[in-house]
Amino acid sequence: MSTQPPPHGFRKRLSTRSKIVAALTALVVPLAAMVGLATPAAAATSATATYTKGSDWGNGFEGKWTVKNTGTTTISAWTVEWDFPTGTRVTSAWDADVTNVANRWTAKNKSWAPALAPGATVTFGFNGTGTGAPSNCKLNGGSCDGGTIPGNNPPSAPGTPVASNITDNSVTLGWTAATDDNGVKNYDVLRDGAVIATVTGLTYTNTGLTAGTDYSYTVQARDITDQVGAVSAPRAVRTTGDTGPGPGGKVKMGYFTQWGVYGRNYHVKNLVTSGTAAKITHINYAFGNVQGGKCTIGDSYADYEKAYTADQSVDGVADTWDQPLRGNFNQLRKLKAKFPHIKILFSFGGWTWSGGFGAAVANPAAFADSCHKLVEDPRWADVFDGIDLDWEYPNACGLTCDTSGPASMKNMMQAMRARFGANYLVTAAVTADASPGGKIDAADYAGAAQYIDWYNVMTYDFFGAWAAQGPTAPHSPLTSYAGIPNQSFNSADAIAKFRAKGVPAKKLLLGVGFYGRGWTGVTQATPGGTATGPAAGTYEPGNEDYKVLKNTCPATGTIAGTAYAKCGNNWWSYDTPATIQSKMGWANAQNLGGAFYWEFSGDTSNGELANAVHNGLG
Repeated sequence: MSTQPPPHGFRKRLSTRSKIVAALTALVVPLAAMVGLATPAAAATSATATYTKGSDWGNGFEGKWTVKNTGTTTISAWTVEWDFPTGTRVTSAWDADVTNVANRWTAKNKSWAPALAPGATVTFGFNGTGTGAPSNCKLNGGSCDGGTIPGNNPPSAPGTPVASNITDNSVTLGWTAATDDNGVKNYDVLRDGAVIATVTGLTYTNTGLTAGTDYSYTVQARDITDQVGAVSAPRAVRTTGDTGPGPGGKVKMGYFTQWGVYGRNYHVKNLVTSGTAAKITHINYAFGNVQGGKCTIGDSYADYEKAYTADQSVDGVADTWDQPLRGNFNQLRKLKAKFPHIKILFSFGGWTWSGGFGAAVANPAAFADSCHKLVEDPRWADVFDGIDLDWEYPNACGLTCDTSGPASMKNMMQAMRARFGANYLVTAAVTADASPGGKIDAADYAGAAQYIDWYNVMTYDFFGAWAAQGPTAPHSPLTSYAGIPNQSFNSADAIAKFRAKGVPAKKLLLGVGFYGRGWTGVTQATPGGTATGPAAGTYEPGNEDYKVLKNTCPATGTIAGTAYAKCGNNWWSYDTPATIQSKMGWANAQNLGGAFYWEFSGDTSNGELANAVHNGLG
C-alpha cells in the first residue's frame, strides 16, 4: 500500500473570551423543566435553569444561565429555549451553542461538555443588546416548573410506511406519526434493517436504488430524550426495471483514506460529485489500527466525530450536535443510502500500522473477535459489509520485520472467516513480489485463499526514488521489459505466481495507483536513467497525485503498459486513462475478479481514472 502519513491527531480547542465584570444587582428569573435520557420510571429526573443579568453598559449587557440537575439521574444533554422581545438579542455567547429563529433563542450544551450529575450545575453566558428580559422558557422541551418528568416511556411505533412514486431507482415513503409522553423529535428510516436516514417529517424519498430489486422499509421514532421506540411494521418495495448485472460481475474497488479529510480536503461527498460512486462496487476504508493483539480505531475524529456542514455532506444536510454518529462513518452511511449497490469494508493495518499483526496472530481467534466487535459496533454496524486486512508483510520485512511463520496468513484468515461468517466479505491486501524466495513465497497465501473473498494484489510501488540514484523505472509495470531493474517485479509475474500456487484467478484483483513515482536530476527521457534523488511532491518526496501530474508533467512515453514523463530534470511514471483501460483488458483476459486502486483522492475532480477502470472492466 502507498506509504501512509501518520493519522492526524485532533485536539479540542476552547475559544478564549473576555467578560466585562461589574457589581450590578442581578435580575433572577427561575426557569426549570424536565430533562434526561432514558431512565427507569422510578428515578426522579428534574432540573432548573436560572437567568442572571450581570453587567449593563447602556447599549449592551451580559447575561448568564445556570442549569442545575435537581433530580437523581444524570443529564447527558440539555437545551434551554426562551423568547426575547423585539429589539433584544444575543450578539455572542460562550460555553454553549446559541442560535435563534426570529425572537426565539436556543442554547445547547457544547459537544465536549461533560454530563450533568445529580446536584451539579453548569453555567453559560452571552453578550446582548436591548433591554428586554427572557420569557416563555423551556428546558429540553418541558415546562419551566422544575418538576419531575411526568412519564419517561419510549415512543410508540409509527404507522406502517406507505410507498408511492416507485421508479427504477427511487421510492417515496410516508407514515403516520408516533406518540410519546415527552414529544417525538425525529424518525429513523430503516432499509433492510439498517438506518439510512433520520428525518423530522413524516415522509422520505430514497434514491440511488437498483432497478428490479426488493427492499424492506420500516420506521422508528426518537423522543426528545433520544429514546428509540419500536419499529413499524415493514413495507416491501420492489423497484421497477431490469435487475441489471447479476452475480459474477467484476469488483471495482477503491481505497478511501481517513486522513484525506485534512490537508487533501477530500471527503465522501467527492465520490458523488466526481461521478465515481456510480462506477464502483466496493470501498476499502483505510485504516483501522492493530494494537495489543486487537483491532482498534485509527483516528476517532475523522472516523466518527468530525461534524460535517451541509455543503460538505453527501445529502446536503449538516450534522447536528446531538446525533449519535458523525464523521466519515456517517457520510459513508449516507453514501450507501444514495448508492445501495456499494459495499464497504473496514481495512486494518497498512504500511504504518502493520507492525501489530505479528502479536495479533499469536491468538488469531481473539484477534478476530476484537475486529468483529469493532466492525459491528452498534454505532456503525450498518456501514460495513466486511473486513480487509492490509498486513505488509506476513513472515517478511516491510516497515518492520515479522517472523510469525509461513502459516500465519492462513491461520489469520481462517479465524476471520470463522468469526465473521459466510455473509461478510473477508479480504486482504497482499504483496506482488514474485521474485524467487520473495514475499509471495514467505507465507501460505494459497492456504489462506479458501477463507477469503479476494486478494488485493499490490501491483504498484515496484520501483521508486527510495533508490535515490535510480535507475528510473515505471513503478507499476504490467509486464517485464528489457532493462527492468528486477525481472520479477511486474504485475503479470505476480498474478502468475499466485495462480501457480493455487489461488483462483477470480480471487485476485489487479492493483492500480492513482499517483506517480518520480526522481529529479534526470537527463535521460526513457527509463533507465540516473538520478540525484526524489522529485518534489505535494505531500511526500517522490510521490505525486495523477490529477497534478497530468497537467504539470504530461506523459511522454509508455513502457510495459505504464506511462512515463520527462519534464525539466524530473522523471515520473504513472498510469493514465489509456494505460488503465489496457490493464483492465489484460485483467479480463486473465479472468481476474476485477481491480482496485490506491486511492480516490489522487483522481481528477471528474473521476477520469475511476471511469477508466469501470469502462475497462465492463
